[in-house]
Amino acid sequence: MPVQGTPDQFVGILRDTVVALVRRDGPDLSARQLGVFLTVYLGEGPHTVRGLAASLNVSKPAITRALDRLGELDFARRKTDPQDRRSVLVQRTVKGAALLREMRSIMAEAAAAAEEPNEVGNQPANSQVPTKRAS
Repeated sequence: MPVQGTPDQFVGILRDTVVALVRRDGPDLSARQLGVFLTVYLGEGPHTVRGLAASLNVSKPAITRALDRLGELDFARRKTDPQDRRSVLVQRTVKGAALLREMRSIMAEAAAAAEEPNEVGNQPANSQVPTKRAS
């Protein structure tokens, strides 16, 4: 199903989502780490470091650094490919799947808020998504 909206609405949804992720309890991901994470979780696997580097058009060392951080956070893990021991497969984790569910929920709230008319006129509101604050 195609998503309807204007580029400004999409950017507003992205902003509200990123702000909610920054404000929530938990670690922040850089843009590169988030790109790798989403590619692993939304793309067909299996994923390799080489394949991720090609898909994102960045170097293998950049993917390795992003995967180091995602591994520290238990959002992804690396495993030697049993069919080609020179290759490393990137696997999803339960904790990473939970983060993706949280992101989807935040984005759905932001999208719903973007579609609601604001009180000044009939333009969609660019309200912020309520989030938990870190203690």
